[in-house]
Amino acid sequence: MDGDNPAKTATGSHTPQGHPAVARERIGILLVNLGTPEAPEAGAVRRYLREFLSDERIVDLPRALWLPILYGVILNVRPAATARNYKKIWREESNESPLRYYTRAQSDALASALGDATVDWAMRYGNPSIKSRLEAMKEAGCTRILIVPLYPQYSATTTASVTDAVFDAVKAMRWQPAIRIAPAFHDEPAYIAALAAVTNRHLQSLHWAPERVVISFHGIPQRYFDAGDPYYCHCAKTARLLRQHMGWTEEFAPLAFQSKFGREKWLEPATDATIEKLAGEGVKNIAVIMPGFVSDCIETLEEIDIAARETFIAAGGETFTALPCLNDAPEMIALLETIARRETAGWLSA
Repeated sequence: MDGDNPAKTATGSHTPQGHPAVARERIGILLVNLGTPEAPEAGAVRRYLREFLSDERIVDLPRALWLPILYGVILNVRPAATARNYKKIWREESNESPLRYYTRAQSDALASALGDATVDWAMRYGNPSIKSRLEAMKEAGCTRILIVPLYPQYSATTTASVTDAVFDAVKAMRWQPAIRIAPAFHDEPAYIAALAAVTNRHLQSLHWAPERVVISFHGIPQRYFDAGDPYYCHCAKTARLLRQHMGWTEEFAPLAFQSKFGREKWLEPATDATIEKLAGEGVKNIAVIMPGFVSDCIETLEEIDIAARETFIAAGGETFTALPCLNDAPEMIALLETIARRETAGWLSA
């Protein structure tokens, strides 16, 4: 058979002598999340932070101003503390971060659901890199590749940075695959339904009922929004749709933003200030949901489930729960399949 003969292409014709055969054409789907260090150690965290914080999409200050701060202060001080936080949440059984674990699980489950596509995963920062996985998919015969940034709400700091890395990777290819980028899915009905399903399961497992559910998203500098980044609007719409689906009021489920970095003004209100304020007002039992993260990670497991819990209890609160992210829940895989089939229209069968 032609497929068994390396001297023939996928169409059956012989290749010029010395040139490799072209693999059978396949459709590829690449899931991309933010990134993770290779180990909960200062050296690994330093390498990760260096790549992450060198991205001009993340920090857009003039390089002459920013790089001395990055290399002179941040990369000498922050890695050790961040490594300690990673150790608190590290998955010892597989020796990896939760983000890496769940992104791989999502990729494997989506591959099983689709059946007729090559599904892979990558990290914007760290490994496996976008470049390495695109090259591998191309070698496997993927001539059409859908990129799915795993960020429900669009921001130049996340989605656009993934797009930058994708096109940087294909720039050097003599034969480029066709590329599609899946859009943000902040108001996708299957996404809101998935959030509601995971939320209901978790709340029903508790022996108490929260008096408030804080809807917390990762923040960005206020000036990014002022410059035209739609992120805040996407977060606000997700929060509104989730409240409608759950029957929550805005008072019961306030919107907040976490993970502030640096001294400039970020989106407000801040999650930690909101939690402390609720405790000060006499609220004893709260839950926090983080819809902007599709996989549990250091921002959800350490910053919220550990640090924010401590803040709430210290301020007078009594009971606290951090709702799990979508992770590899069946509803998350169904959401990914919905996105994949819609965005590969004309490529994959319905």
